[in-house]
Amino acid sequence: MEAINDINIKQLLKDSLKNSKSYQDYRTLVTDLVENKSTTGPNKEEAYVNYTMLNNRRMKRWDKTLKIEESIQTHIKNKKIDQTWVVLTESWCGDAAHVMPAINKVAELNDGIDFKVVLRDENLPLMNQFLTNGGMSIPKLILIDNTTNEVVNTFGPRPSKATNLVNDYKAKHGSLTPEFKEDLQQWYNKDKGQTAVTDLVALI
Repeated sequence: MEAINDINIKQLLKDSLKNSKSYQDYRTLVTDLVENKSTTGPNKEEAYVNYTMLNNRRMKRWDKTLKIEESIQTHIKNKKIDQTWVVLTESWCGDAAHVMPAINKVAELNDGIDFKVVLRDENLPLMNQFLTNGGMSIPKLILIDNTTNEVVNTFGPRPSKATNLVNDYKAKHGSLTPEFKEDLQQWYNKDKGQTAVTDLVALI
């Protein structure tokens, strides 16, 4: 991680945190956007508004139903952690709707994790430091050590198993089709956030 721990990135993270939200405040924002038929980001086209509405329902469902096994809960609670978790996201992002509730569930289990949400398109200089295969893929979670202010790890935009599915499909077909994206949604529904939780536990 040494390459991304320069002074510029530390300053970008510090600046983004000034305008960050808690997960609960972000959920309130998304709910308000749905009521006003709007979305985060500069693109207010109907498709993005509809994605936000759909994702609000997804997050609401996972906030209520996503469960973490007792043994994993105990493991997370017993870890000595002093970190800030900053996630770059937008309300229209389908992957984020499935992943962010899982991140929040893990963060809630340890008082040493301060989970903050920032919007990608309001923080493009920061986003450009954490690209995935050259793209501004979200959600992107950045784990920061609160003692050193160093970036210790990142996660996203997808859980490991979903990433493998996407990479395999792209290798065979070149790009993701609407049919595949529907299959990916079904994978998220069947996985119930468990791969994301496992991936996050491995990072802490």
